[in-house]
Amino acid sequence: MASVVFYFQIHQPFRLRRYSVFDTDRHYFDEHKNAELMRKVAQRCYLPATRMLLETVREHENRFRLAFSITGVAMEQFQNYSPDVLDALRELNDTGCVEFLDETYYHSLSFLYSREEFRAQVEAHRELIKDLFGQEPRVFRNTELIYNNDLAHFVSHMGYDGILTEGADHILGSRSPNYVYRPPHAKIKLLLKNYRLSDDIAFRFSNRAWEQWPLTADKFAQWVNQINGNGSVCNLFMDYETFGEHQWAETGIFDFMRHLPAAILRTPENDFLTPSQGIDRYESVGELDVPHMISWADMERDLSAWLGNAMQSNALHELYKLESLLKDRADEQLLADWRRLTTSDHFYYMCTKHQSDGDVHRYFNPYESPYDSYINFMNVLDNIQSRVRSIPQPAMSEEM
Repeated sequence: MASVVFYFQIHQPFRLRRYSVFDTDRHYFDEHKNAELMRKVAQRCYLPATRMLLETVREHENRFRLAFSITGVAMEQFQNYSPDVLDALRELNDTGCVEFLDETYYHSLSFLYSREEFRAQVEAHRELIKDLFGQEPRVFRNTELIYNNDLAHFVSHMGYDGILTEGADHILGSRSPNYVYRPPHAKIKLLLKNYRLSDDIAFRFSNRAWEQWPLTADKFAQWVNQINGNGSVCNLFMDYETFGEHQWAETGIFDFMRHLPAAILRTPENDFLTPSQGIDRYESVGELDVPHMISWADMERDLSAWLGNAMQSNALHELYKLESLLKDRADEQLLADWRRLTTSDHFYYMCTKHQSDGDVHRYFNPYESPYDSYINFMNVLDNIQSRVRSIPQPAMSEEM
C-alpha cells in the first residue's frame, strides 16, 4: 500500500517599506505592497487552487485528503486583504478531508534563539487555527521544515503526536523517506518529505528541458505505485503557490492536480491520508537521529539560507537581544511590531548564495540586493530599539 500524504504550506510575510536611517515613523510595513501581492496571489493561486481542491474532494467522495499549514501572518493578510480566501478554506475544511497543522505564528526562527518565544508563537498559532477552523492540531511543522532531535523532544512535550521534516539524503543514508520514523528518546513520529517526487511537481513541472516533461497524472501515479512494497507513505510537501504562481495556470498544473487523485486511486492499494492519519495507521520502522539542524531550503537542506553570512547572523542576534527588554515594557503594539520582524523572510532576503539557488531567493524579494535588505531591516530595528528605551521600565515591587 502507498498512502499519499499531501501537505501545502501557505505563507506571506508582512514586507517592510523602505525605511531610512532618518525615518522615525512607526509604520514599518508596506501595506500597499502587501495588499497588492496578497490579492494578486489570491487570484492566481489561493482561490482557483482551493476551488479546484474542493471540487476534487467532492468528486472522490472524501477519498482524497490533504493538509495545510498556514502562518498567522498569512491569515492576518487574508482577513485584511482577501477574506474570500478564508471563506474558501473554511468551505474546504467543512468537507472533513482537510487537516490544519501547527507552526510558529510568525514563520520565525525562534526555536534557534528563544524557546520561550517559540512556545508563545506556537500557542498563538494553535489558538488561531482553533478559532478559524475549529481544529486542535496534532501535527507540527517548523518554519521551512527546520528540524533536529532537540526540536522533536521540545515539540513532543508540547503535546504533538507528529512532526514533518525534510527527507534529506545526508540523514537518511540508504533508507527511504517513504516510511514513518521516530527521533531518539521521544514518542513523537516523523513524516519525511519525498523531495524528489515533491519537487517534480513544485519545481520541474513546466521545465521543457526536463527529461520527464510533460508530466502527466498517469505518469506520476506510476511513480507512486513503485512505492508499493518499498514503503508505506508518499509524503508530497510543497508551497501552495506551486499552483498558479510558481507554475502558471498555462502550464497545465491545475489540470494535473485535478486528475492526479483519480490516477493514484486507480490502484486499489493506494489511498490518501492526512498527516495525523498517517502516523495513526503506521508504526515507525526505526529511529532517525538528526543531531544537526536540517531544512527543506536550497540544495544544502541546512540553515545557510538564513544564517549563511555575517549580515544575517548580526541581524538575528540584534533582534533577539531585544526580547527580554521589550517584554518587560508590556507594550502590545511594540511587541507585535517586533514579532513581525522575526519572520524568516527578512533574513532570507539577505542571503548572498547564488548559483542554482539564486532564482529561488529572488522570488517575491522586494530588494535589489541582500545588502539593501540588511540596511533596511537594521534601520527599522534601530527605531524599535529607540521605542523600547523610551518606555520606562516597570518599577520593581518592594519586598515586605
